[in-house]
This record gives sequence, C-alpha cells and structure tokens, in this order.
Amino acid sequence: MELPSRFLSPIAALIVSVVIGATLFSRPAEAGTSKKTRIIVTSDGEIDDECSMVRFLLYANEWDIEGIVTTSSQYHWQGFEWAGDDWIDPYLEAYEEVHQNLILHDPSFPTPAFLRSKTKMGNMSAEGEMEIVTEGSQLIVDVLLDDTDERPIWLQAWGGFNTIARALKTIEEEHPERMAEVASKIRLYGIFEQDNTFQSYILPHWGKYQILTIISDQFEAFAYRWKKIQPKENHKYFAGPWMRENIYQDHGPLTALYKLHKAGEDGFDEFDFRSEGDSPAFFHQIATGLRSMESPDWGGWGGRFVWVRDNTWMDPAPYEGYMHPEGRYFRETCWGRISLNAGITSHNDERMMKFFKPTWRWSVAQQNDWAARADWCVKAYEEANHEPIVVLDHASNLKFESGDWVKLSVEGTSDPDGDELTYHWWRYEEADTYEGAFAIQNADQPTASFNVPVDGRDGDTIHVVCEVTDGGTPPLTRYQRVVVEIK
Repeated sequence: MELPSRFLSPIAALIVSVVIGATLFSRPAEAGTSKKTRIIVTSDGEIDDECSMVRFLLYANEWDIEGIVTTSSQYHWQGFEWAGDDWIDPYLEAYEEVHQNLILHDPSFPTPAFLRSKTKMGNMSAEGEMEIVTEGSQLIVDVLLDDTDERPIWLQAWGGFNTIARALKTIEEEHPERMAEVASKIRLYGIFEQDNTFQSYILPHWGKYQILTIISDQFEAFAYRWKKIQPKENHKYFAGPWMRENIYQDHGPLTALYKLHKAGEDGFDEFDFRSEGDSPAFFHQIATGLRSMESPDWGGWGGRFVWVRDNTWMDPAPYEGYMHPEGRYFRETCWGRISLNAGITSHNDERMMKFFKPTWRWSVAQQNDWAARADWCVKAYEEANHEPIVVLDHASNLKFESGDWVKLSVEGTSDPDGDELTYHWWRYEEADTYEGAFAIQNADQPTASFNVPVDGRDGDTIHVVCEVTDGGTPPLTRYQRVVVEIK
C-alpha cells in the first residue's frame, strides 16, 4: 500500500511508486478472482454483535471463514455486562436448521460442523487482557503461521483487539523470524479501538511491518443511532414494518433470533432495527464488484477511508482542516461519536451527512440484499431472488489520454433468475483524483462513454461505477468499477 513520498527517500519513493502502480493496475477485479477472501472474526458478544452475527451467517458462503473468536472490549468482559461464554451457540444451532435450505441457493455455505470447529473462546477475562494464551488466540496463531496458503487474512475486531494482540505476541515470542512474513498476510479492520492493545502492543511491536489497518467510526451509520445518521429516505428500510416483513417473521429460526427494538424502547417503534455496528467489518469483504479491498480509499459496502499514518486508514475528514487524533481512535476521540454525543446529527449538519455518507450510501442495497438472504432460509431457488452477475466487456483498469473517448460496457451482464436489469453508470468522485467534472453518456444503458477531460493531469484517476439492479423481489444490486488513468 502506498505511503506518502515525504516519508521516503527519493529513490525509495520511486521504487514504491513503480511497485504500487504495477500492482494497482494489474490486479483483477473482485468478480474475476477464483478464491474467496479469508477472514477471522473476533467479537465481544454485545447485543449488536449478536445482530451482526445473524447477518454474518447468512453471508457465510462469501468467504473462507478461518475463525469466529469471542473476545473482550471496553464494554464487555467476563463478569461485566457479559453475554455469556456460550452466547453464539443459539445462532449456530439456528444456522444448522436453515443450512439445508441455504445450500439450495449456494452449495458453498459451510456446514454447521465446520463453523463450530472454527468457533473458539479468546481473551475475555478483562478489558485489554492479552497475557493468557487462549484457544482463540492460538487459532489465530495457527492460521497466520500456516504457510500452505498465501492469501491475505482479514482480522476483524468487532470488540477489542486484545485476542488478536495475544496471537501476535505469541508469534513474536515463539517465531520472531517469521514476523515479517506473517505481517505481510494480515489485514486489520477495527470497529474503532475498543481497548488499548492496538496502541500499547500492536503498533510498537508490529508497526514497522506496515500492516494495512482500517479503523472505522463510520460504523455508527449502521449502529444504535442510525435514525440520527441515515438519510430520512432510508429509514423505511430499518423501520419495524419492513424489518418484520422481510427479516423477522416467517423466515426461519435464524432471523427469528434477531434482537429488534420493543415499542417505546429508546424512542423506537416495535420491530425497529436495533444495531449492527460491527457489520461494516465484513461488508468490506463481500465481493460486490466495487473492488474495495484493493485500497481502503476506493470505498465500498464497508465504508471509505483515508490514509492517516503507519498504514492506518480512518474516516475521511468531515471538514477542511480537520486533523485525525493522535493515539487511540475510539469514543473519546472519534469526531463522529463526539459530535453525536453533543447532539449534532446528519439531519441538521452537512458535515455529519458527509462524514457518514461512505457507509450509508449503500444501505438500501444492503438491506434488500439481506432480505433476499432471509428468503434463502425458507424458499426454494426458483421462489427467491439472486444477485445479478455484472461482467465488464473490457479491462477494469484503463489508460487514456486527455480528450479521448472512453467506451464502457457490461454487455455480458446477466441475471440468474432472468429478471429485467437496470443500469446506472456513475462517477465515484470521492475515490478518484481528477478534480473537475464531466458527463457520462448513456449512463442508463449497458454501454456508456465519456470524454476524458482535457484539463486532467498526467496520472490522475477517474473511478466510474456501473451499478446494476435486477427487477426481482427484493431488488438486488451488484457493481463493476472501472479505473481510468489519464496519461
């Protein structure tokens, strides 16, 4: 991942630039990859983790799940607001009940026995405890040391980083010669820093290896205070009537476990969405075609982030002049959290709307997608909807000179259910580097085009997304992103 050249010598900067450029513009799009992403989840079992777990299990076919590990956080540990060591068991049992129907829609849903074999107890005795070697930490060690698979491993911290930190400490103590090798495979996604172990151990001991790390505050758009953040036109997809009809009722035992609001609870109505603040950690690794895993600042279902320091990526600045805090990024330092606590919301402050947009802009598509997965629990294949398959008719990375016409095509796109498709080509301007404006011709057709701006600088990039939605119920959306480099 690219580091700003001010931190490198001129020669080193040139080398990094060449390597990064070669990697970025030769890497295939997500839709073209043959192997799934490897992930390990660590969770503190908070009520919104339980909600996220329902959705997570309905997407278990999307990844190679290497571990599901219970850990602690600043909010939950054994003896303090603890959900119990066995909190996940009812969800795995319910998953077992719907598994036979899920595999009608995708045979690659892992077996319940496999998921149970990957579910372990991590470091839970106290906030930030990382001295004890646990089954969960050792599972992470074993995965990271396995040299038979070179694919990166996304370590998700739904709670604290402490069990991950314990695993890394074990490797440092027992296999120091392999630290660089292990670090090269790790990708971290944190739902802010729910303990201090990222600062106290991971950065001091592993920072030199520049592990790609995303630490998010944008998750609040999908958490307890969604009504204050989500645009009002999105609210119906989180409100009780939609949740009851599409998720909670008549969709089998797994979604029936989902913890919705009760009438009058915290100002919510009956069956209102409660919170899934941890779901963006795995949204980021769903292969939607947005190619978000190629760089955190490209953006996707898990949000969009900017480089801050030490290969650590955080939320884009909410206004000009904003400085990301030094040290720990958590409830006392995150701008979004502090502002919400002060009573500022997206409905009365444009900065808040901008700050959370990288996450909420996908919410309607995500909710509809989840509703389809809930249908998979109980419906036959021909009765349910399945996402369109969006295929580019050319490379996903292109180079053109200023003034050239760029022709874009997804003519090979199809829908497994034979549904009618609608197309929308749009520029993801927050993700690209060209600062001007241009128009996309035939933006509602499978084939579109645009004229490369004549004022573009050499090396500028333009990101164009083709968003394809089917006519099924619920409507499902997938994408392809084309990155055009101006030369």
